[in-house]
Amino acid sequence: MEPWLDDLADDLQSISFNSTTTSTTTDINRSTSSGSETTWTATTASSASSSFNQHVIKPRAATPSGDPYWDAITRVISTSPSSLISLNDLRFLHRLGSGDIGSVYLAEIKTPAPESSPKASASAYFAAKVMDKKELAGRNKEGRARTEREILEMLDHPFLPTLYASIDSPKWSCLLTEFCPGGDLHVLRQRQPAKRFPESAVRFYASEVVVALEYIHMMGIVYRDLKPENVLVRSDGHIMLTDFDLSLKCDDSTSTPAQVISSQNTPNGPQQNEYKIEPPKFTSSSCILPNCIVPAVSCFHPKRKRKKKLGHLGGPEFVAEPVDVRSMSFVGTHEYLAPEIVSGEGHGSAVDWWTLGIFIFELLYGVTPFKGIDHELTLANIVARALEFPKEPGIPTPAKDLISQLLTKDPARRLGSTMGATAIKHHPFFQGVNWALLRCTSPPFTPPPFSKEFLSGGSCPDTPVEYY
Repeated sequence: MEPWLDDLADDLQSISFNSTTTSTTTDINRSTSSGSETTWTATTASSASSSFNQHVIKPRAATPSGDPYWDAITRVISTSPSSLISLNDLRFLHRLGSGDIGSVYLAEIKTPAPESSPKASASAYFAAKVMDKKELAGRNKEGRARTEREILEMLDHPFLPTLYASIDSPKWSCLLTEFCPGGDLHVLRQRQPAKRFPESAVRFYASEVVVALEYIHMMGIVYRDLKPENVLVRSDGHIMLTDFDLSLKCDDSTSTPAQVISSQNTPNGPQQNEYKIEPPKFTSSSCILPNCIVPAVSCFHPKRKRKKKLGHLGGPEFVAEPVDVRSMSFVGTHEYLAPEIVSGEGHGSAVDWWTLGIFIFELLYGVTPFKGIDHELTLANIVARALEFPKEPGIPTPAKDLISQLLTKDPARRLGSTMGATAIKHHPFFQGVNWALLRCTSPPFTPPPFSKEFLSGGSCPDTPVEYY
């Protein structure tokens, strides 16, 4: 047993730990002002079971058939006298990483699938985020842990995590989510030539992040911690946004209803600049679900027709930007902090679009734009220094323009601050992106099939797989 498992094993003597090697976690050299460096995620648990002293499972209305994660959870529940899952039902295999409020372990369900089952060969590996309740209380982090769990219970989106179970013991709290074998984009970027992604890969990852942010904004959540370390790569190569303990969850009194805006409500301007224009805030209380909206630009129009209508908002637009929520908290990763957070003026959802600009800049150039020799200089650069682009590599003008509009220091003038993801989707950098069928787009990288043998390092010594 590894030393880093001792504390957990002392309290959970009946749990077996099979890891025989030292964790190959990636050393992240970026500090946070008051946030976790690494976390994993998941989707939905029962909102009716919100107490921290229960074992919580959220049965979905329509559990996907053939999902090995839900199949594994169902096996445990069906054999448990209490119809609940506990820490004793998990086998911890390996520590994947640690964050500000807990450590994340690779885990699997002890109860195997019946050999007669056609799915017996499909293993379900979970990411188990384990938090010490006493430590959370001593560091006044209980609220953050509670907020993260409540947010995960709300989520149901292909680019966001699924919370399969929330487990509590007298000392430990555990969130059980999907394990992403592709690691994170920070690790993946380090493996690229010159440690940066090609433009096509950046467009792919950025587009999926945009729709993930659009969804959580629709849910009244400000993410506040976007960075490559928090964008995980699933087994199919698509992303999963993770780590919600720094997120701001709006209540009903401060959330802004989702809006449906037609082209008639949008101010007319020069056609080539129309994507830059954002109308004033809307006060209508109408609300509509995103799958009820007809896309403004058909995904099936040939590119030559789309070019003629560049900037034309032809159909209803779905806008879900919680523009009314405000916070005075100083949270986030230093290099990604928005100017309004640094200055202490209060911030809202526009901080997520600032971090998107930093995120795209880093994926393209391999560095962040305002990093100084220390944290103090980094913060001073964020507030006062103008955005500059390195001479190399050469980046197309649409990419630079998008970054410049996202990194506008005045949050009221920042792209996305009023119209949210709708305005960003219309930017020329994303021209040709099929927003309706992102999940059908071929990813730039698909991780190899995961096996527990990878943890020993013996099966593939020349190409070690790093998991944070």
